[in-house]
Amino acid sequence: MGKRKKIRSDSLREIGWREWIQLPDLTKHPIKVKVDTGAQTSALHATQIKILKKGTKRFVSFVIQPGHKRPLPAIRVKAELVEKRHVRSSTGDRTHRPVIKTRIGLNGGFREIELTLVNRDMMGFRMLLGRQALRNYFLVNPARSYLLSRTKKPRKSP
Repeated sequence: MGKRKKIRSDSLREIGWREWIQLPDLTKHPIKVKVDTGAQTSALHATQIKILKKGTKRFVSFVIQPGHKRPLPAIRVKAELVEKRHVRSSTGDRTHRPVIKTRIGLNGGFREIELTLVNRDMMGFRMLLGRQALRNYFLVNPARSYLLSRTKKPRKSP
């Protein structure tokens, strides 16, 4: 086994169990995500997923709908296909999902992550942020929400 680089916990940013993020390569609208330490890879809600080939490269065309309770207009986007990967869902089912790489924006910083594309229509969040995206950057506080989000839902006055 290779040695793992030790990360000091005081160098990690604290993140809540849910946050607002940006996916600037896919949409201009913020997306509410559930931070899921039980998921290895992040997953984005997508429909009408089609694999396309252009020369030697493969792409995936898909539709995203950033809003959930108040849906925003659907957006068809295209990204380079990294691979198709077997993923075990929370129900224990294995699915074969397309994987893309895209930039994620959180707290003003951007970096590239892998996303699997899957229909999450019946789920409470349009996106799960998994361990690979969190590793070496964030420490999850399950008792808090929106710790790093620039876009916060305003609180109702008592």
